[in-house]
Amino acid sequence: MTNFANIPNNDTSGPDADTEALLCALTSLRNRGELLRFLTDLCTPAELRALAARWQVAKLLDAGDLSYREISEKTGASTTTVERKPSVSMPPNPTNRASLSRASCLDVVPLATRA
Repeated sequence: MTNFANIPNNDTSGPDADTEALLCALTSLRNRGELLRFLTDLCTPAELRALAARWQVAKLLDAGDLSYREISEKTGASTTTVERKPSVSMPPNPTNRASLSRASCLDVVPLATRA
């Protein structure tokens, strides 16, 4: 099992076996329902909210319209969290940009705001 405490934040050696297994599990899911069930089984509600907040940060960084501080204020994410995401926008990473573009179909109204 991976000891995440020993992995440096700038590790570029690629995914370890545990991360590969997670990637395999995620890519095997067939639809949004399966993905939601998987994530709610795997993550606490707070972890899922944190992941959603990081997603918002990534999209705002990709748009390039706001400063790190403005993104922090808009999302409630710490400036440290926002600053950890420079690979999304500086310089633009084609893989990240493609992922953001493909996932744009997931821009749905948050459940909390639905009538």
